[in-house]
Amino acid sequence: MNSSGKIRRGMLEIVHEEMVMKDRIAEVLKEGPRTIPELAEALGYPSHEVVIWLFAMRRYSEIEAVGRPDVDGYFKYELVNEPQDEGV
Repeated sequence: MNSSGKIRRGMLEIVHEEMVMKDRIAEVLKEGPRTIPELAEALGYPSHEVVIWLFAMRRYSEIEAVGRPDVDGYFKYELVNEPQDEGV
């Protein structure tokens, strides 16, 4: 239990949700670039969990940091444009 009285989830439980959360994060980012705290608020999850899912997406080049960090040191992240199929 953490200082706010909430039970903290284990890493395995957080990572287990990666595929579902990847889609939810993508939906939020379709509205425009967001920082980690902004994503956490939009999704209703703690920032430390969003970081895990966001960095997994970054590892697979699904998102990228844009611009410079804000005054609190947070970058905004956006979806990477997927290449268009030229034959379609």
